[in-house]
Amino acid sequence: LEMELLVISLSLWILQCRSARADSIIHIGAIFEQNAIRDDEVFQLAISDLSLNDDILQSERITHSIKLIEPNNPFQAVQEACELMNQGILALVSSTGCAAANALQSLTDAMHIPHLFIQRNGDGTPRAECQLNPSPDGERYTLAARPPVRLSDVMITLVSELRWHKFIVFYDSEYDVRGLRGFLDQASQMGLDVSLQQVDRNVTKVFSTLFSTMRMEELNRYRDTLRRAILLLSPRTAQVFIHQVVETNLASKDSHWVYANEEVSDTEIMELVHSALGRMTVIRQIFPLWRDTNIRCMRNNHRISSLLCDPQEGYLQSLEVSSLYLYDSVLMLANAFYRKLEDRKWHSMASLNCMRKSTKPWNGGWSMLDTIQKGRISGLTGLMDFRSNGVNSHVQFEILGTSYSETFGKDVKRLATWDSDRGLNGSLRENRAEHGMQGITLKVVTLLEEPFVMVAENILGQPKRYKGFSIDVLDALAKILGFKYDMYQVADGKYGSPQANGSWNGLIGELMGKRADVAISAITITPDRENVVDFSKRYLDYSVGILMTKTEERLNIFSLLAPFDLAVWACIAAAIPVVGVMVFLLRRIQSVCSQNPPGPHQPASVTTSFQSAIWIVYGAFVQQGGESFMSSVALRIAMGSWWLFTLIVCSSYTANLAAYLTVSRMDNAVRTFQDLSKQTELSYGTVRDSAVFEYFRVKGTNPLEQDSTFAELWRTINKNQGQDNSVTSPAEGIRKVKRDPYAFLWDMAVLEYAALTDDDCTLVVTGNSMSSKGYGLALQHGMPVHFSFLAYSFFLAFFHPTNQFPPFHLPLALDSVSISLFLCHCQDKEVNLEQVHQRLSGLMEDDLAHKQLPGQSLEISALDMGSMRPQQSSQEAMRDFPPGGLSVTSFLQEGPGVGRVPGRSLPLPLSSCTLPPSMRCKHRAPNGGLFRQSPVKTPMPISYQAMPRGPIPEAIDPSHGTSI
Repeated sequence: LEMELLVISLSLWILQCRSARADSIIHIGAIFEQNAIRDDEVFQLAISDLSLNDDILQSERITHSIKLIEPNNPFQAVQEACELMNQGILALVSSTGCAAANALQSLTDAMHIPHLFIQRNGDGTPRAECQLNPSPDGERYTLAARPPVRLSDVMITLVSELRWHKFIVFYDSEYDVRGLRGFLDQASQMGLDVSLQQVDRNVTKVFSTLFSTMRMEELNRYRDTLRRAILLLSPRTAQVFIHQVVETNLASKDSHWVYANEEVSDTEIMELVHSALGRMTVIRQIFPLWRDTNIRCMRNNHRISSLLCDPQEGYLQSLEVSSLYLYDSVLMLANAFYRKLEDRKWHSMASLNCMRKSTKPWNGGWSMLDTIQKGRISGLTGLMDFRSNGVNSHVQFEILGTSYSETFGKDVKRLATWDSDRGLNGSLRENRAEHGMQGITLKVVTLLEEPFVMVAENILGQPKRYKGFSIDVLDALAKILGFKYDMYQVADGKYGSPQANGSWNGLIGELMGKRADVAISAITITPDRENVVDFSKRYLDYSVGILMTKTEERLNIFSLLAPFDLAVWACIAAAIPVVGVMVFLLRRIQSVCSQNPPGPHQPASVTTSFQSAIWIVYGAFVQQGGESFMSSVALRIAMGSWWLFTLIVCSSYTANLAAYLTVSRMDNAVRTFQDLSKQTELSYGTVRDSAVFEYFRVKGTNPLEQDSTFAELWRTINKNQGQDNSVTSPAEGIRKVKRDPYAFLWDMAVLEYAALTDDDCTLVVTGNSMSSKGYGLALQHGMPVHFSFLAYSFFLAFFHPTNQFPPFHLPLALDSVSISLFLCHCQDKEVNLEQVHQRLSGLMEDDLAHKQLPGQSLEISALDMGSMRPQQSSQEAMRDFPPGGLSVTSFLQEGPGVGRVPGRSLPLPLSSCTLPPSMRCKHRAPNGGLFRQSPVKTPMPISYQAMPRGPIPEAIDPSHGTSI
């Protein structure tokens, strides 16, 4: 390469000497910044190519003069331009910053010198469009050869395609934030919530200040904000920034980074991909590349040097975008000179003195400007013309994206292109219904809680296995959708409660610390927990019961007498002889009055003895009856009254006996929380730092609570800071109930299971529901979309008639469907379950509200525009979450090659001419920073292992996306 540059420099010096001695009528002036070495070389190379081509200017030769100025020095730019005009020039070409451009514009407008301006941005920061001054008379002689900045249009299209509602834009300290004015206006009209934050070059200091000034709650909100971020930074600053975010554990697997920069090379892209955790999308400018190598260096009968048209040349890869537009600007001027010479309307150059007030502008300036504006060429950057208000509007961008899988690592592919005429060509939306979560491994944290999660029989040397209600659901989802999961138990054995420093412990703390993706156990949904993590729709109502031991049964041989009072039994005992005497007397009177002795054929039971009368009465009382012949009306009235009396007495005895036996079995002095608070024989408590413990604290310390029951309950539960009566785990509470006179307050479902499975059958559950909470599954905040698809896929798979589903008992299966249906929070969406099965139309509600964080969002910049867009359907919400293990696809039509001439230090070009193997690199998990240590095992840092590299290919897969 050094030898080639030496030969080029020598040939350019010879050509310059020859053209200087010739009597040339074409003289071009050029002004470049001192640090733009490539601009000077490319400009002279363009002049050399034109001098070697006789088809354009034929016998005429172009001479040139180059002036170098300090960056951002408009005064020096005007001085050098005046010197060039004094020599006599037909046009001025400049590649400078905005300050020098505005100064040169004023001068060229006054002197009527056509000025082709190429905006340059040499520090790698994304370009902000220069705001040129309007000409007083409407005749502006400055033409912008480099197209206006269209990154805002591409970004707003990308945000719309991805259905982002809230995101943050990080911009470099060297970036002119006024360049985002149009983007913010469009975002505000779309109802998007956009935040801005400036990033200094000392990125480490930025994060040090962040952690020293923010509380834990604010850091959690800031971590959520970083899930969707647009970076307007230099490649080096962006790499350091992303690395710091990952190392401080502010990034998550579902983070989506959008890096927008017109000039970024393949090497820089891969460095960003290596540093990032989550999905990376890159927006950069591209230029057409001809697939036919024979005509690749030909432009309108003009042959371009192979150093600039061959992608394999190392010289081309070191050029900036401004250098390419500089070459095409020289071609545009040559085309205008050719047309002027052909039309024989040539205006000779004039020597202009800027210092004299009497100096008149060049009279041929307007004619030359008009010829340039009407021209059109095809150069290194594609089409170039100035027919759109003196601006070259032809620009094309490509959108690159990463996909991730546990097996193949990361790779980068082209997703779509964007141009100024047709807009987006392709689609950024993922089709998740076809791919599910293949290749994804979820990190699941759990807490042992019967019957939700229990330890199964484990094999020595094998990973610990679990069983239970929640495990059945997780296994079913994993089998249907193909994902895997690693499960571990939380170290502190707690569900999760806020700490004094703003952090959380237990399962919730594992999710907030990004150590787990899903928490599964008997987790109740509370407002405080919903502030920091996401919850599924409740799948089971939650209530609190009281677990106690049964009272001892007391045996009494006289318990059959308990239904009636002693006085009642005395009256019954007295009534039997009284009624017997009455019947005896009535029978005797009947016998005397009839004076008919009993005949030989009368039954033996018909007798007038007192004993027989008593027997008849007793037989009627016990409902056995007596075989007597009663012809007397008085006797029938007496016996009918007695039978009615015995019927009432027996019925009353039966009812009272049943009630007595029932009450004796349920004899318990404590049936409600009011009874529990009034008694003194039993101590009672719950699990410390749990949702039940927090509920009693809130109710018991509320001065507006009219019922004193909760205040009394809280005093006993929190006695000695909860050390006396409360326990550390549900298992300990159940053991304490069996061992001591103790009542344990806990989830009704858990207590009922403990009572039913108790070997001694000594436990009893009482109490009533005290709240409207429910059970749900907790997830990292912001990762609901895959699980929404999981829910419906599980639902359809379970009720498909041909599906071989894992065997469930019917109640468990129905609850499993409920869990899977509401496995994630979805945005408002009415679900028509009749399309699936009529019998389950009651399993879902219409108010699947998308939970938003309460309170104001964290102010992280001086500008926070708009509000959250009205909530969309759950299907739209799915588009905001990258799918797992999917390859990135391109929907581009086959046509002329569209390639990329990257910026600095590009070893291999990106060209659509060939489709080499994808570049893949090993993915590594975040290492270092806050909350990164796992309670089960310490993560080992894994370094990147680069695979064999090649140019970034276009995608050919039918869909695209990333894992969570």
